[in-house]
Amino acid sequence: MTNFIQSFDPEISQAIKQEEYRQNHGMELIASENYQSAAVLATQSSILANKYSEGFPGKRYYGGQENTDIVEQLAIDRAKQLFKADHANVQALSGAAANLAFYSAVMEPGDAILGMDLSHGGHLTHGSPVTFFSKVFNFQRYKTLSNGKIDFNQLRSLAHEFKPKVILAGFSAYPRELEYDKFAEIANEVWAILYADISHVGGFIAAGILKNPFDYGFHAAMTTTHKSLRGPRGALILSKGIVSNPLKKPEDTIENIPTRIDRAVFPGMQGGPHMNTIAAIAVALKEAQTPDFLDYAKQTLINAKTLAEEMLKYGYKLVTWGTDNHMIIVDFSGTNLDGKIAEDTLDKIWISTSKSTIPDDPNPPSRPSGLRIGMPAMTTRGIKAEGTKYIASFIHQALQTVDHPEKLVQLKKEVEAFATQYPVPLFVIN
Repeated sequence: MTNFIQSFDPEISQAIKQEEYRQNHGMELIASENYQSAAVLATQSSILANKYSEGFPGKRYYGGQENTDIVEQLAIDRAKQLFKADHANVQALSGAAANLAFYSAVMEPGDAILGMDLSHGGHLTHGSPVTFFSKVFNFQRYKTLSNGKIDFNQLRSLAHEFKPKVILAGFSAYPRELEYDKFAEIANEVWAILYADISHVGGFIAAGILKNPFDYGFHAAMTTTHKSLRGPRGALILSKGIVSNPLKKPEDTIENIPTRIDRAVFPGMQGGPHMNTIAAIAVALKEAQTPDFLDYAKQTLINAKTLAEEMLKYGYKLVTWGTDNHMIIVDFSGTNLDGKIAEDTLDKIWISTSKSTIPDDPNPPSRPSGLRIGMPAMTTRGIKAEGTKYIASFIHQALQTVDHPEKLVQLKKEVEAFATQYPVPLFVIN
């Protein structure tokens, strides 16, 4: 395939080759990134990319759908089984689109929704004032306590004050497991719909090693498929309730949430789904049912805890002082570093991370006080706990030599030598 691209478009081919080199010779520690298997990659580039399939299995607007219906139904059935859901919409293009589709499915413009504040670990789509979402819906934002954990007293107070239509449990930079039972208790007090954005931890929930919000009475959940699930860039909107004809408008009841979601995705937000991506999602979901994937998920959490322990030993402050999931948030407040400096410095030695806000961050989002580090991608490459200790050491050494370019050059060579022991896999699940 690379040779074919080279012969037709050498500029694109060269960029791909350079990215292959960067990925193999560096380390991906961005919490939202991972590597796809050979089967997932091959499925994405399959002939399914040619097919237009507006509608849903058995209810399409175009002909020639006998194979696409099989593909999409497999993705739906596998998602339902893995996440204990009554229904799964597999057509949303990615996480942001999926969240907007869910909001429009269950709320009217101006309705209130409670989501986690961006600087306290939430996502832009959970109510940041800079987003389109915030212009349509009345987002109220709950925060965390001084220990970095969710302030459920504040959440309860906001819920009783604003009577939200939806209470959203989810995060982008929160290193602890969500206490779904507490969300459910508060939502039941104000008759709110319970929605979980499990994009970061979807793979661990599918593997059964982190809590499933549906076990606590949640009505719906969304996960992207390209993070801990190791699939293509897409999303699943999962729900409980009655599944009826998605092409007929259902009553606006909680029981009809599955059908309301389908109608919000199509025709509400999107046209034809990307069938090659849906097929790749189905493959990734099959992989997630294997013993290999369970081992991977367990090892990722072990590696993240090891990284947290090592960074604490080096004297760094962490948000919540540890982790229950795949990420840590380093807090540089009160030091001569910040998240932007740390990210840029680590980029110089080919370790990719992402700057992150911390609770009530005194710095602007462009130069926040935190750094988010995740272990999903390097665990896919075969890193174990002992290897994670080396990663922590490289990070520490780099942050101690920010103002010494010559030392960073030497450290980059050491990182490359280490990283190439764990090549980017084109793996196949056994």
